Amino acid sequence: MSARDLAAGGWRSPRKLFHAASYLQYPFMALAVFYVARPYFNGFDSIFADFNLALLHAGVGIGFSSLQDPTTTQNEISRKVWEDARKGSWAIGLIAATVVLSLGGGLAALYMAGDSAWSQLAMGMVGLGLGMFGLLKTAIEMFENHRLDRNPSRVKPAATQGEAA
Repeated sequence: MSARDLAAGGWRSPRKLFHAASYLQYPFMALAVFYVARPYFNGFDSIFADFNLALLHAGVGIGFSSLQDPTTTQNEISRKVWEDARKGSWAIGLIAATVVLSLGGGLAALYMAGDSAWSQLAMGMVGLGLGMFGLLKTAIEMFENHRLDRNPSRVKPAATQGEAA
């Protein structure tokens, strides 16, 4: 956000405020990477605890990423996925499957693993699933906003497509 946007009251828009808060995903993802790498440097005695923390931080980071503005895409690959009905449907299905596996596996591990080392991963899986659940909602909104087959106004006119080629 530029200084001019701030001077014009840019932070008063909830969409812009939440989009700015979505950048908190990066420190949490960096912490997740730290906890994944930590056992390689401190020994593998605490690998389950470290991976649990990695999953929790990744879930929080993904949760923050779901605060981004669904009317914009982050990059060219994202734009291509959400504009194509087939690719967007596959992406939403993949995210939904990850939510079900993370939440289902985490909750099952909470009740079935007892006091084993695997139970340490259970809360991390639940945290990751909850973060992915928020991402699923944002992905659905992005898909609705960017689909070319349902948003004909987003399709470039034939004249400008020919000029671009």
